[in-house]
Amino acid sequence: MLASLGDPYTRFLSPSEFSKMARYDMTGIGINLREIPDDNGVVKLKVLGLILDGPAHSAGVRQGDELLSINGVDVKGKSAFEASSMLQGPNETFVNIMVKHGNCGPEQSIRVQRQSTAKSPVFYRLEQVKNGAGSVGYVRLKEFNALARKDLVIAMRRLQDMGASYFVLDLRDNLGGLVQAGIEIAKLFLNKGDTVTYTVGRDPLSVKNIVTETSPVFSAPIIVLVNKNSASASEIVATALHDNCRAILVGERTYGKGLIQSVFELDDGSGIVVTIGKYVTPNHVDINGNGVDPDFHNFPAWNEVDRYLSTCHRPQEG
Repeated sequence: MLASLGDPYTRFLSPSEFSKMARYDMTGIGINLREIPDDNGVVKLKVLGLILDGPAHSAGVRQGDELLSINGVDVKGKSAFEASSMLQGPNETFVNIMVKHGNCGPEQSIRVQRQSTAKSPVFYRLEQVKNGAGSVGYVRLKEFNALARKDLVIAMRRLQDMGASYFVLDLRDNLGGLVQAGIEIAKLFLNKGDTVTYTVGRDPLSVKNIVTETSPVFSAPIIVLVNKNSASASEIVATALHDNCRAILVGERTYGKGLIQSVFELDDGSGIVVTIGKYVTPNHVDINGNGVDPDFHNFPAWNEVDRYLSTCHRPQEG
């Protein structure tokens, strides 16, 4: 049964709010820059990572490239923030950048078209773990939209091909999006029959157990990064992987939004959000209003991750 208009979890959206709900805005060309000093102490701007199939990635920019100039302006001595600001501009305009591939690779001039709407919410990179523990695939998921599952699979498979043996799934500041996308992403990591989440409505008979129907696509150990702004679908994914002993949670307590809401568009272009139920974790914890506590506040060693997952207890059904 739908919540009444007087329900505290029912709210109206203005036309502008409604139009923004399914949009993921971004300026620039889809790269993340970091200031990295070389052996002589000279600071260089390196491409730390790229948005999957974003403008720069599609144009040929690679992880680890050094940014040399933007529209003919030398970026030596500029901060990553200053350079990123120079890369921004009106949608569909072009920016010319000069990069050097790797430490000793060739220099290349690349023309990149800016996009105000990113094609993908996925950002990824490969990192080497100190002390010979192997390579880690870092994947940041900024929101759960219609492209999230497909692009996450592409990114993780590419990272596996590059040698990743562990993964970090970064859900910090991910406020959610399409809950079904979150459910389908969680299933990528779970065994057949594992519970993703429970749905609970006003009618006690509406309790539903959402389970995984197939074998996992990815089985490597995972760290899920969360913070106070990880909400809704982020919390569903985090708890599904955590409670089924597939991942540990690192960071801060999550936001605590486990409501099931439907959006109805009105004739004047506005909308109304109506709460019709809530989500409960596989370990039967009510997410809404409570949030989820991490296992670690600071990043643990990978051998500690392995030890934690090996002693984890899976949830009891029912």
